[in-house]
Amino acid sequence: MTKYEKKIYEIVSGSREHMTAERVLEELKKTYPAVSRATVYNNLNKLCDVNLIHRISLEGQPERYDRISRHDHLVCQRCGRLSDVTFEDLTASLKGQLGEDFIYYDLKVFYVCPECRKKDGSER
Repeated sequence: MTKYEKKIYEIVSGSREHMTAERVLEELKKTYPAVSRATVYNNLNKLCDVNLIHRISLEGQPERYDRISRHDHLVCQRCGRLSDVTFEDLTASLKGQLGEDFIYYDLKVFYVCPECRKKDGSER
């Protein structure tokens, strides 16, 4: 693992922030001020390809990167806020239904967050 891969891995896996590539670049520049944007994107892609981190794609938003650990996500339909949540593990059920193994699953539950519900209530 290169020094950039290692540091990017540490940044993403140590964060609960669901960082964009730009945010990872900001953090990486604290250690390696001359690092390029292309280096960050290339290394994020490599780390995703070998399943050391996950890419989270949401329509209309920049891709975000997340640690590998069993957890799910809540996504606010209004503000786009992404937060971690842990639902019952579906691995065994999915394997049973598929009849074979798989790499991982990505569960996103879309809802309206409490802050947006509060705003909606106060506007009426």
